[in-house]
Amino acid sequence: MNPAKEMPEFTAGDTITVSYKIVEGNKERIQEFTGVVIQRKGTTGAGTFTVRKISGGVGVERIFPVASPFIESVVVTKRGRVRRARIFYLRGLTGKASRIQEKKRFGAVETAAAAE
Repeated sequence: MNPAKEMPEFTAGDTITVSYKIVEGNKERIQEFTGVVIQRKGTTGAGTFTVRKISGGVGVERIFPVASPFIESVVVTKRGRVRRARIFYLRGLTGKASRIQEKKRFGAVETAAAAE
């Protein structure tokens, strides 16, 4: 990710969309990878995060370095409610069992914003 661009805060269980550059010969294109964050590892600069999605009935995981120049943007689609920092148990679950409950946010900040 470019130093000028900021990485949003996300943790394990969140559903994110990562847009990253793919170089094919002399062409460049941007591809999106949408999935659930399984883990975040390492410190801010040298860290990585793993994203898992189901594609064609097969689980696909991809590890992204946080400081990669190929990452264009990261968008948090949904905040998930999980009790662990690394949710590898998701690999063994299929169908409805693999769903993650969405976080409900209640707070003074959101209440004040909703009142306006």
